[in-house]
Amino acid sequence: MFICFISSFVTLYYFYYFNIANNINALAEKIRKRFLSKEIPQKHNQLDEVDSLIELERRVNLLIESREKELAHFENLDSYRKEYLGNVSHELKTPVFNIQGYVDTLINGGLEDSSINMDYLKRSERSIDRLINIIDDLETITQLESGDLHLDLETFDIASLCKDIYGSLELSAVKRNIKLDFARKYDKPIFVTADKFRIRQVLVNLITNSIKYGKDHGTILITLSYLNDDVIIEVKDDGAGIEPKHLPRVFERFYRVDKGRSREQGGTGLGLAIVKHILDAHQKSIKVESEIGIGTTFTFSLTAGE
Repeated sequence: MFICFISSFVTLYYFYYFNIANNINALAEKIRKRFLSKEIPQKHNQLDEVDSLIELERRVNLLIESREKELAHFENLDSYRKEYLGNVSHELKTPVFNIQGYVDTLINGGLEDSSINMDYLKRSERSIDRLINIIDDLETITQLESGDLHLDLETFDIASLCKDIYGSLELSAVKRNIKLDFARKYDKPIFVTADKFRIRQVLVNLITNSIKYGKDHGTILITLSYLNDDVIIEVKDDGAGIEPKHLPRVFERFYRVDKGRSREQGGTGLGLAIVKHILDAHQKSIKVESEIGIGTTFTFSLTAGE
C-alpha cells in the first residue's frame, strides 16, 4: 500500500513538474519571439539540459534591459538629434571647404604653376569622392530607416562570400601589415538566407574597420559557427581595442572613437551605423565586445539556409 502511494506521488510529482516546465519553456519562447526576436542566440551545447527557470529569468532580464535602453534612447533623442545634425554639417563642410580652397588657389594663378596644379586637382578629386561617399551612405541609411529598401533574400554560402571579400581587401591589409585569416578552413559551404549584397556591405564595413584600427603585424579572424537555426559570424581583431565608455555609441551615425585618426583614414563615420541598420532590416542584431590592448570582436547572426 505504501509503495503504491509513493509510486502514485512520484508519478503525480513528475507529471506536475514537467507540465510546469513545459509552461515555463513556452512562456520563455513567447517572450523571445515577441520581444527578443533579434537576440543573438547564446552559445551552448545543444545536448546540455537548460534549466527552464534560469532561461526564463535570463530572457526576462534581457527584456527589462531592452526596455530600459529604449527609454534612455527616447529621453536622449532630442540631444542626439542636435548632435547628429551638427555632425552631418561638419562632415559635409570639411570636403566642401577643401575643394573651395584648392579651386581658389588654382583660379588665382595656381593653374599655371606646374608644381602644384596637378597635385591640387588630385586633392580636389579625393575630397569630391569623400563627399560622394558620405551622400551615398546617408542615402543608404535613409532607405533602411524608412523601409524603402527592399531586401533581395537568397540562400548563399557565407564562407565563400567571406573569402571573396578577403581577396578584395587583401591589398589594404598588406599595406597595414595585417593578416586576414579564418578560425578554420571552412572547406564545406555554410549556407545562410539573407540579402547577399547587403551582407557583403556588412562584412566589408566590419573588416575595413578592423584594418583601419588594427595593429601593425596584427590579425583579423573570422569565425563561422552553426547554432540552432542560425549561423553566427564573428569578426575579431587584435588591435588597440575600444574603451568601455565608447561601446554603447559605436553604431551611432558619425560617432568616432578616435576622430583625428578616423578622418585621416578617410572613413565617412557611417559604416557601423549602416551595418546595424542592415541587420535590423534582416530582423537580426549585432554586438561588440572589446578590451583595451587586446582587440575588438563584432558578432552577428543570420538565418541558416537549407
